[in-house]
Amino acid sequence: MTAKIRRVECFDATVKDVPGEGYRVLSMLEGEGVDLLAFNAVPMGPNETRLMLFAEETDRLVQVAEEAGLSLGIPQRAFLVQGDDRLGALAEIHGRVYDAEVNVFASWGVTDGRGGYGYVMWVRPERYEEAAAALGV
Repeated sequence: MTAKIRRVECFDATVKDVPGEGYRVLSMLEGEGVDLLAFNAVPMGPNETRLMLFAEETDRLVQVAEEAGLSLGIPQRAFLVQGDDRLGALAEIHGRVYDAEVNVFASWGVTDGRGGYGYVMWVRPERYEEAAAALGV
């Protein structure tokens, strides 16, 4: 299978760094039918955590977050890559962006343990459309 690449939006939210806060947010989103494509949590100092939320339906995420009092930041555009895990898969994706002379400035990914992977990457907003063209999306 070739990689499936799609445009996505990432919304961030800052929450208190206390036990159960991630569970509270994730279970609230699940209970309201928000389908997440990706999720990340990063510490932002001793008392806060930055959640990064990628939803299948961004309008639904925004609506549910607003109703729950969860403040979301301005959406950031990114690319979600999913495919079969194989040697060089990410190098191939990066090579396409490199050939367009666009820099990937942030990324993270994971293999699923069953032969697949998921990968999120960001380019500068002013170069997003050039990267999208290079990636064929």
